[in-house]
Amino acid sequence: MTPDVLIVGAGLAGLCCARRLHQEGTRFLIVEASDGVGGRIRTDMVEGYRLDRGFQVFLTSYPEAKQQLDYPALRLKPVLPGALIRYCGKFYELADPWRRPSAALPSLVSPIGSIADKLRVARLRFRILRGSLEERFRDPETTTLQTLRENGFSDSMIDRFFRPFLGGIFLDGDLLTSSRMFQFVFRMFSLGNACLPEEGMEAIPRQLAATLPQGSIRFGAKVAHVRSNGVTLESGEELHAKRVVVATDGVVAGRLLGDAEPVASQGVTCLYFAAPTPPVERPILVLNGDGAGPINNLCVLTTVAPSYGPAGSSLVSVTVLGIHPDAAALQAKVQTQLKDWFGAHAEGWRHLRTYRIPHALPRQSPPALAEMERPIRTSTGVYVCGDHRDNASINGAMVSGRRCAERLLAELG
Repeated sequence: MTPDVLIVGAGLAGLCCARRLHQEGTRFLIVEASDGVGGRIRTDMVEGYRLDRGFQVFLTSYPEAKQQLDYPALRLKPVLPGALIRYCGKFYELADPWRRPSAALPSLVSPIGSIADKLRVARLRFRILRGSLEERFRDPETTTLQTLRENGFSDSMIDRFFRPFLGGIFLDGDLLTSSRMFQFVFRMFSLGNACLPEEGMEAIPRQLAATLPQGSIRFGAKVAHVRSNGVTLESGEELHAKRVVVATDGVVAGRLLGDAEPVASQGVTCLYFAAPTPPVERPILVLNGDGAGPINNLCVLTTVAPSYGPAGSSLVSVTVLGIHPDAAALQAKVQTQLKDWFGAHAEGWRHLRTYRIPHALPRQSPPALAEMERPIRTSTGVYVCGDHRDNASINGAMVSGRRCAERLLAELG
């Protein structure tokens, strides 16, 4: 039977689009080039370790995710609010005083920014939490760096905390990402927990896929061409439908839609190491406050979720911004820096895998978010959804998929 809607891509946007269509009884088929759901949110099992394809966390405050997901079923494991910052040969903790008041005093007197900087964080928090999320997305748009400077933060606070912390979220060490995206992320971190699902990040798209009819996703089906009423697979097979949705990342969407100006991307490299014992015994993010060396941030994932590794071992995730052409040379530099940070402890760490992800996120420098929601119907009649149509987050991808489905439902009647 010919479906009403063909959806290209089984990432979060495609799955949320399909889920909404299914709720209204609209026939659909998802065609996915890979062997599983999730798009950029996949988890591999390697020697008993769960390796997410790029270090990511899930924020429980995402408003769309609250509507789409069953949080208890994901068995979410929280990361401590705050960070451990490597600076001048030592580690200093900077905690969220609103959620960890017992750690407020040591954070206040640490050399990561001045006391005045920490008071500015309180003022910034009050302003960003005021009003609705939609109101904050209507605030004047500039870069994240400019916003931090306009709020009076010192260069030391920006370089030692904000640059590695936000750089790891936006994959943008220059902090040229839209101030509207910064406000969204700051608000989400303030209102909820950063977590890992017990079974890895891929548990999120797997949960969404489980709500869809059996046989509604076709794997190993790479699309070569799209048109308003069907697609052509690389095999030459033609598939037809009343409507077609491209629910891929921005780069693939641009290629399929023939965009003259494809979406620019942020790249990242993630290295995983197996360690006999945890170098950091608490579930907290570690940031490079010195700015030297390749490491931007790291996390001992098994301290957050023990299910990420075999009993009696530790899994360390290291994030390096950008794509580096010589993977072996990068690994050597990372291991040298790890030995500098953790001493002989890091000597016995075993490299498990390196992920090089050139299109991890759409670049969202101003005026990327001049429109909170960008059009989902193209001039050729093909529909498009994904985080590049809303904002570069799990929440943005979900919102985009759902609103694309609602537009389709209105047109299909």
